[in-house]
Amino acid sequence: MMKRAKRYITIVSSIILLGLLVAGCAAILKGTSNTVNFASKPSGAEVYVDGFLRGTTPLTLKLESKRSYQVEFIKEGYEPRTYYITNRVEGSWIILDVIFGLFPVIVDASTGAWYELDVGSINSVLEEKK
Repeated sequence: MMKRAKRYITIVSSIILLGLLVAGCAAILKGTSNTVNFASKPSGAEVYVDGFLRGTTPLTLKLESKRSYQVEFIKEGYEPRTYYITNRVEGSWIILDVIFGLFPVIVDASTGAWYELDVGSINSVLEEKK
């Protein structure tokens, strides 16, 4: 019975270690998306992300961190406002991946987990049409 438990622990430990080696540091610790909050004054503006209506303010969305986005706030009687969300590579994730080997580098590079969006929220003040 003791040999069986020891073998079970060895197998489970090996699977966990293999998972850590195969997955990237950023993919494990932060994932491949960022949460972005959208608000407007006045509230109730439609939020379009890359031309697609995603909801009305106030709104919270999960956006893939490996992409950049164009965001537009539209409300009847107000001038539309356009914002751009860009991304950047976080160097600390690359350093951690290199330390842990080739597999984490491949995983984080291919999933885009290295990237962070440059904003966590957009608060738009809409101007009335004249």
